Amino acid sequence: MSQFDNVSVVKKANIYFDGKCVSHTLLFADGTRKTIGVIFPSSLTFNTAVSEVMELNAGRCRIRLAGESEWRSYSGGERFVVPGNSSFDIETLETLDYVCHFG
Repeated sequence: MSQFDNVSVVKKANIYFDGKCVSHTLLFADGTRKTIGVIFPSSLTFNTAVSEVMELNAGRCRIRLAGESEWRSYSGGERFVVPGNSSFDIETLETLDYVCHFG
């Protein structure tokens, strides 16, 4: 799907890691929440409260889930899942354009 229809957008940006990750929150009528944003080339660690599906629109990255030693590579058109109450390391090789689906 190339667009989301009938959503509310929170105007205030979510800015993390000194501007290396910038997103906006989308609120849907059914109560679901997603973020849509970019991660600039960097190496970061994110913590999760609920499970997340990271859908990559463009860019390239490597991720390592908490408790794993192996890095996995992903690029635009792919997605990966992170469990809730966990974390993941991400190395963004090219600016990453993403949608994060929660829960």
